[in-house]
Amino acid sequence: MSTELASQISDAVKAAMRARDSIRLGTLRLLQAAIKQKAVDERTEPDDAAILAIIEKQVKQRRESIAAFESAGRTDSANQERAELDILQAFLPQGATPQEISAAIDAACAQAASQGLQGGAAMGTIMGQLKKALAGRADMAAVSAQVRAKLNS
Repeated sequence: MSTELASQISDAVKAAMRARDSIRLGTLRLLQAAIKQKAVDERTEPDDAAILAIIEKQVKQRRESIAAFESAGRTDSANQERAELDILQAFLPQGATPQEISAAIDAACAQAASQGLQGGAAMGTIMGQLKKALAGRADMAAVSAQVRAKLNS
């Protein structure tokens, strides 16, 4: 792991070891294992964009786990997942503002319309553009819901 983001994660692991912060250390080690697994699977060293995608996937998993634990009444497990979520989100870029998200959606929809795409056919094109534009800066599930609402209106 030689990228900037990978070295930040490595430094955070060392700091968590020194601080004896077991939750932070465990979360970061799981993240490092996911990065290492991607490197082994693809036989290439992941760049910052690939690592960012891994972090986004981990964040999404934590959000889903929190919802599942809360619906099952397991608040202790949900709180642990929230702590892990906070740790992972520290490595994501600063979130996009609602205005930035709305502007990006409008621009992507306009571009899809100029290509003659409408409705469901436009959804994939629009989400592809938005994923690049908002990578790590927005919850893509929420963005997808906003795009779907805009296309249906």
